[in-house]
Amino acid sequence: MVVQVWLYFYCICLWRCLKFILRKLTGRCELQRICYKNKPGAGRTLKLGKCLLYTFYRLLQSAVAVHPDAIEKTIEDILTLKKVNVDTNPQLAVSLQACLLQIVGYRNLTVEVEKLRREAYDSDNPQHEEMLIKLWKMLKPGVPLEALVSKQWCEIGFQGDDPKTDFRGMGLLGLYNLVYFAEKDTNSALQILSDSLQPKCRSVSFFLFSKISKMEWEMKKFDKAIGYSFAIVGINITDLAYNLLISGALKTHLYNVAPEAPSLHHFQQTFCFLMHEFHKYWIEEDPLDIMEFNRVRNKFHKRILKQLQKTDMALCPHSAASESLVNV
Repeated sequence: MVVQVWLYFYCICLWRCLKFILRKLTGRCELQRICYKNKPGAGRTLKLGKCLLYTFYRLLQSAVAVHPDAIEKTIEDILTLKKVNVDTNPQLAVSLQACLLQIVGYRNLTVEVEKLRREAYDSDNPQHEEMLIKLWKMLKPGVPLEALVSKQWCEIGFQGDDPKTDFRGMGLLGLYNLVYFAEKDTNSALQILSDSLQPKCRSVSFFLFSKISKMEWEMKKFDKAIGYSFAIVGINITDLAYNLLISGALKTHLYNVAPEAPSLHHFQQTFCFLMHEFHKYWIEEDPLDIMEFNRVRNKFHKRILKQLQKTDMALCPHSAASESLVNV
């Protein structure tokens, strides 16, 4: 234990000595070196965030948690602390502001998303009820909803006759995402809903075909469905997107698509992408039935995590919901 503590402080001292030497050799502080050597995006912002987090200056440590309105003042204080001449380094302030907006924005986004997740669906709340009815109208255009508690909800993938029970895990966040997907990318949402309800034709060899009757052929041909519950899967993918956000894995994507502060809009666009990709992945995996959902979901989760390990990664879906995505 003593050796580990000694080694830790030794590495800290060595690291600070190295930074001092680099500053003397280059004439630039670590913040300058990061901002000038890295292009805008996740690579630069992640390095800057780590630099601010592990410094011994409290001003720099607190910079990642300031209010967005205080970022400009914070940058002025940092430049003063680091003795950087603003006139000869005008780009540094601009780069710092872009990075801090992303870092602070990501923190604020996690708070906003967590708040939505914790807010339960309330059937007595008119706004909640209005959103749920809106979801029905977009997914079942022209089909009247007979009652708020109805078996009709199963037609769009809820488990029972009262959708509120399915929102318990993700709260309003699940409903927000489903409505966003249905509203911003209606054609894709309707297509995926339709696909999820369709039987999937399974290939049968000519030898087997010659041995069975026409009725048996029809049963075997369609005994496997693409078959998953659209709304339930949407809530599950919301959970996946939520965990990617909270764990910090989504930083690479959001820092690459949001030139300033990532917002709920960017998170919901990510959800749309994940819905598209999971649907394709489900078909590729060709599961026997819905009982394999967790296995497929876990494999899909690992696949997305692997993609997000690349600092230049941006999960950009080719859909109507992604038209406003900006890849910097």
